[in-house]
Amino acid sequence: MSMMNEIQREERIAKRNYRIRTWVTYILLVLWAFIVLFPFYWMLLTSVKSYSSYNSEYIPKLYTLAPTLQNYKDAFTTVSLGRYFGNTIIFTLITTALMLVVTVLAAFAFSRLEFRGKNLLFTAFLALMMIPNELVIITNFVTITNAGLRNTFAGLILPSVTSIFYIYLLKENFEGIPEELYKAAKVDGTSDLKYLFKVMLPICQPTIVTITILKVIECWNSYVWPRLITDNAAYFLVSNGIQEIRENGFGRENIPAMMAAVVVISIPLIIIFLIFHKKIMAGVSRGGTKGA
Repeated sequence: MSMMNEIQREERIAKRNYRIRTWVTYILLVLWAFIVLFPFYWMLLTSVKSYSSYNSEYIPKLYTLAPTLQNYKDAFTTVSLGRYFGNTIIFTLITTALMLVVTVLAAFAFSRLEFRGKNLLFTAFLALMMIPNELVIITNFVTITNAGLRNTFAGLILPSVTSIFYIYLLKENFEGIPEELYKAAKVDGTSDLKYLFKVMLPICQPTIVTITILKVIECWNSYVWPRLITDNAAYFLVSNGIQEIRENGFGRENIPAMMAAVVVISIPLIIIFLIFHKKIMAGVSRGGTKGA
């Protein structure tokens, strides 16, 4: 009888400790979520405050009783935010499309085709990841400038159409597909490209989606290279446009309109992440598991 009581007491203690750990975990998660999300809340709140209301607050308020959308109108009419949006969409779509073509073909070549020096070439390819990005930017800048492609979409796009990491990630996925399928397809007379598009790409769809989304986010957030290779506002992307807005005095003077512009350019990435975050995690985890 005493042994039963001891077991029940230990079970009660274990349940109590489990509840305590659960509550502590949730409290820490809520606290962390507040810390992470508060800047976004403050940005959104400031964007709907009127210019006069914002400037009259000696102590910033965490709410507003008179929200307005005038700041969003000012962000598009006073500055060229719409043009920056259009430039970024063109840059993102073309760069991502070209990157997918290069990445898929390169990954397929390294994973399935046999040619002299393949392993050595791929090792040298991976070694390029060790080179500091600053050196690559300098080399690309000299190359693009000498080619006369400054202040052009070609100059913006060409240095971004390849990614060693994405090629490596997709190659690992391709190698996880049984080689017997490839040999059977070759026996049936299937061409390499047909096998690639009919078999390999459908199987590795999660990774393809992940690479696409990550590249879109990378292009949308691109700042250093566009800032370096373009000094013509007609080719500015949203990140450069926001910096230009801040530097020309408008953003420093009209903080609510500046915040409205930041909200507008942030919304597409937030929506993309909320929709595809599970696919991103699935694709990354698949790429990190050999033979998945």
